[in-house]
Amino acid sequence: MTLTNDYPALKAQYEAAGQGHVFTFYNDLSAQEQEAFLDQLKMFDPEELSKIALKAMGESKQPAVKQQACLEPLPRNVTDKVCSASADRKEGWKKLGMDLIRQNKVAVILMAGGQGTRLGSDAPKGCYDIGLPSHKSLFQLQAERILRLQALARGDREEESIIPWYIMTSGPTHEPTCEFFEKHNYFGLSRDNVIFFKQGVMPCFTEDGKLMLQEKGKLAIAPDGNGGIYSALHREGIIASLKKRGVLYSHCYCVDNSLARVADPVFIGYCASKSTDCGIKVVPKSHPEEPVGVVCKCDDKYGVVEYSEISKELAFKRQEDGTLAFGAANIANHFFSTEFLERVPSFAHTLAYHVAHKKIPYTDLTNGQFIKPTKNNGVKLERFVFDVFGHSHAFSVLEVGRALEFSPLKNGSGAGVDCPETSRADILQQHAQFIIEAGGHVKDGVSIEISPLVSYAGEGLEIVKGKTVIQSGVVKTIEDLKQMLA
Repeated sequence: MTLTNDYPALKAQYEAAGQGHVFTFYNDLSAQEQEAFLDQLKMFDPEELSKIALKAMGESKQPAVKQQACLEPLPRNVTDKVCSASADRKEGWKKLGMDLIRQNKVAVILMAGGQGTRLGSDAPKGCYDIGLPSHKSLFQLQAERILRLQALARGDREEESIIPWYIMTSGPTHEPTCEFFEKHNYFGLSRDNVIFFKQGVMPCFTEDGKLMLQEKGKLAIAPDGNGGIYSALHREGIIASLKKRGVLYSHCYCVDNSLARVADPVFIGYCASKSTDCGIKVVPKSHPEEPVGVVCKCDDKYGVVEYSEISKELAFKRQEDGTLAFGAANIANHFFSTEFLERVPSFAHTLAYHVAHKKIPYTDLTNGQFIKPTKNNGVKLERFVFDVFGHSHAFSVLEVGRALEFSPLKNGSGAGVDCPETSRADILQQHAQFIIEAGGHVKDGVSIEISPLVSYAGEGLEIVKGKTVIQSGVVKTIEDLKQMLA
């Protein structure tokens, strides 16, 4: 359907789809406001929107618990565990990953559309300072991990190794994110290799499938979920950019994981060694009823099943080795081949939208008053990044250690879980572990923060062997670390 700014034609199309009420206040708008409203309306196909909404809401009313016969644990041939892999295998994965980085075949795609509202901040979540001694933001920590990997890959060569960083923002976070990077001079990265792009939006609906007005001349809209990344990659020219740069593989993750190993060469190498087109990192569930989605097979396809969709019997089911049969916890940490990302449009029409019941501010159609609801009054439709797993031709799963690689920032200070305090503690504990694994010790009560520019994953810290860190502080250089040893 072709939509234009021609008012009568556009109104007729919305009325035919049962959504003509959006024009209730059209005549109250100024000419400029009318033009802006028509511009927004023509972005959407009202007939298709209505079908999507009614289908999604109908499916959401189905029984939440999946039939046991539909769910299967991950087969062993698609999974590996870093903790049990031999040193030679891990080194082989790492070497392959570093070789690909050295050849400029690897990119990073960051999902950073979230705001820090729950953290008590109006800024994008990536700008948040979790209270480390260095006071580095999440964006800075991740940028410096990229810088360190580029330096390790380059080694003594004159030719630079580049890991382009594609950052997906949302409407509210786009400008603040761009300004934050500009203000901080891109944290030392070349601005040519940091590319921002926006995820899409979907209109909000009432519980009976009607479009909602935020203002008299504006639909209520919301980001289309992290699964909107796939259409955004095509719409915003990112696929074309990846191909132009010769990038074969991308690491895609969420900004709120403070321990994310950005462009992890072990993960990249592991997936590439198996000719993976779509891969995921997982951590073992902490207990059977931990409220996390799990990666498994559903109806003979790979996917993520929410904890609420698994029966208690399956949640507690064990395999022969004693591990949970459904224990691969999803941490939104992905590997994609460029070829896979390029073909997503061929099956995108089969991907379902998920319903989220929310409190959505709206304009009352009966009196034109703006209402800020105190309870859920509508739905937002979104797709999830893992919805594509079932279309993979070569799916792989790598289990990693939770303490070393996963510390999400979801809640405000003082929450006690997934909050600034836990993220900060997890990073400092990880850095203490780096010292221990390098053969050193950390004196009781001493807290040490190691800049990612000094060490990405514990490498380069040999000087601590047989010595003890006796002074708290931030390690900006190896010389700083030397001053802290005894």
